Amino acid sequence: MDKKTLRQYRALLKEQILNDKAIDKLYERASQVPTVMGKVVGSSHDFPYTEVRTSVQMDEPKEAYEIERRLRIRKERQEQIRAAVLKIEQFIAVIPDSNARQIFEMAYIEGIKQHEIADEVGYSRGRVSQIIDQYLKD
Repeated sequence: MDKKTLRQYRALLKEQILNDKAIDKLYERASQVPTVMGKVVGSSHDFPYTEVRTSVQMDEPKEAYEIERRLRIRKERQEQIRAAVLKIEQFIAVIPDSNARQIFEMAYIEGIKQHEIADEVGYSRGRVSQIIDQYLKD
């Protein structure tokens, strides 16, 4: 784990919220796709080589396909975000030292500045930075 990845945590949470809203809008849009009449060509069960044309109602194909494609992309990104957030949370959760774990939670989960963390835990800002660097090297 590196600092760059850890710093992404809060941005990932914001992106997750925006992505969820976009997915909701796509579902809403999908429910409003106009229905059109279409023809389906098939073969009869009784006479397999006889072509049968049947009229059907279906969602407008181009718009429905576009919405489905965008939904698929958004859902894939949603899973990537969840995996990245979980990886960061698991990294912090397995830090054995309670003080170090609190420092990481305050710095990367809550987004508190190192000098404020130092005041909170009773260390110097330099010591907070050393603790972070120590766990990121290991």
